[in-house]
Amino acid sequence: PFAIAKAAGYKKWYLSVGADMAKLKAGASEGHNHYVNNPKGTKVTPRMVLAQAERYNQIDPDGHLYGAIIASVRQYLEVKRQGRYAEYHLGFAAHYVGDLSMPLHNTVYDEFNRQYHVTIDGIVNDEVMDHLDRIRVYPITIRSERDLAKEVARIANLSMDLGYRLQAEGRILTGAEAYAQISHSASLLKAILDFVATQERN
Repeated sequence: PFAIAKAAGYKKWYLSVGADMAKLKAGASEGHNHYVNNPKGTKVTPRMVLAQAERYNQIDPDGHLYGAIIASVRQYLEVKRQGRYAEYHLGFAAHYVGDLSMPLHNTVYDEFNRQYHVTIDGIVNDEVMDHLDRIRVYPITIRSERDLAKEVARIANLSMDLGYRLQAEGRILTGAEAYAQISHSASLLKAILDFVATQERN
């Protein structure tokens, strides 16, 4: 998540590790925020994304990653309006946005997923901080929570389709595919940062 957060221009990029730290401490109540078990053929919709937000930090074996993005952004804005320190919530959002583009965070946790999950998640881990220029941040505009849900759904479907394609082809992610995927996350995170900055000014 560090590389994605840095590429998106998040000044407190180091907070993006917080969700994994919390998972070690809180177990399932945090862990279920990091994935969605989508059966093959699922079409992720904005409505599905928004419905998952109600399950944030709850025990939910099917996972609710998409709702975790929505809910953590909501919490950031709510806590910020109360005049309290809200940055941790944005750090959690940054991590979830990174998980969103990881193909096997969007597919059923079956034998293929169990065997290759760690390998595919870490395909460029050892080099990415030295190659941030390979992360292509493209423009996304978010003016509302509904816009955010649409973008989450779009990237979820791209990631899920890739995950099932990898499974069908019996292979792991290539480096080029990995950079393309994390570019989606970095682009979405940049849009979220712009959105919350606008909300704070209004």
